[in-house]
Amino acid sequence: MPNIKSAKKRVIVNNNRAKRNKSMNSALKTAIKKANSAIESGSADKEALVTAAVKKIDQATAKGLLHKNNAARKKSALAKKLNKA
Repeated sequence: MPNIKSAKKRVIVNNNRAKRNKSMNSALKTAIKKANSAIESGSADKEALVTAAVKKIDQATAKGLLHKNNAARKKSALAKKLNKA
């Protein structure tokens, strides 16, 4: 544990950000998995789930969790699967 006041604060802030990042990453992965399974099963609400997944990808990119090219690649893959189905 650090002794300096600002270092103590950095530890707290870093822990809070790590928790937020972990929950956002988890929600992102869940949304992508739901969209992929909906496309594969051919369910009626696959377009809505893909739209929700794209929104989560954009939010993660805005927060700095994903690089913009990584986000573009994920969105492109989802769109390609949706159009193929």
